[in-house]
Amino acid sequence: MTASRKRALLVGLAVGVATLLKSPHRSRLSFRDKSVLITGGSRGLGLEIARRFAREGAHVTILGRNKASLEAAARELEHFRGGVLAIPCDIRNQAEVQAAVREVLARWGQIDVLVNNAGIIQVGPVEEMTLQDYENAMAIHFWGPLYAVLAVLPHMRQQRSGRIVNISSIGGKIGVPHLVPYTASKFALTGLSEALSAEVAKDGIHVTSVFPGLMRTGSHVNAYFKGDHRSEFAWFSISASMPILTINAQRAAAQIVEATRHFKKTLVITPAAKLASLAHGVSPSLVMESLRLANKALPAPNLTETSRAHSGWDSQSRWSPSALTLLADRVIDRNNERIPAGEFQ
Repeated sequence: MTASRKRALLVGLAVGVATLLKSPHRSRLSFRDKSVLITGGSRGLGLEIARRFAREGAHVTILGRNKASLEAAARELEHFRGGVLAIPCDIRNQAEVQAAVREVLARWGQIDVLVNNAGIIQVGPVEEMTLQDYENAMAIHFWGPLYAVLAVLPHMRQQRSGRIVNISSIGGKIGVPHLVPYTASKFALTGLSEALSAEVAKDGIHVTSVFPGLMRTGSHVNAYFKGDHRSEFAWFSISASMPILTINAQRAAAQIVEATRHFKKTLVITPAAKLASLAHGVSPSLVMESLRLANKALPAPNLTETSRAHSGWDSQSRWSPSALTLLADRVIDRNNERIPAGEFQ
């Protein structure tokens, strides 16, 4: 064989190997028979994520505070091959989280993926927010995920593998007016997630930090509104319905599952959120000035009333529901948001 033919053969072999390595069939990791634990998995984005994992044959466990929404989600998910375990759990309570993790291990024998998704949204001027609003937001967006992480880490370290997915928000990168408790707590989750990622990689554990922009999950009706609550609900629900600027929750869930599959460190969802994140990185002061101007268009405090929170269901007006909120309203039933979340005390 001549030298030129040998070179041609080697080049061809190298191209073939490279093509094989790039093959989607080779790189695609299946979640079949993997154990996936999802907090806040009975409604909204969490339920969409549960559906995605369940379709792949994963053993899905969903945690939630509302028994009615848990039962409704479980009835749907139990028809998938992998099965479902639904556990009532208030993630603000560390003992309940630890007990839930023990129950998951007793049922499935392992935990391969933890998705920290549970959330609360409190909307209104900072003047209307109480210390309890901040405490609840921190309990659900920071302490709850931390409790879950601490509960699953020993098991994941023992098996030398695992994936932890923390659902933060673009509000965990950029401070958003009229969402101060939410934003502050999501910043805390972002810090936890990114620092954790660096520390547990040595144990074969991969952490993905997710930063969604506006999503059409149907959860706007179960958010909490203060001050001029009807006006606050109107701007919030209209924003959550805007085409182009928002994303369907099914597509968002698909991106999250794929990011989990491919060990992505970060995932920013929606072009608008990516643009905002990029702009903030280049010129934080410009973004802050833009948000200051946007705040002028938001409802003023209503200090004549007590700072009691109203759900979206209790804050309807001629603006919402309306044709302007159609895209978000149409997924309320699909994602179990018709069942009221109830008061958060």
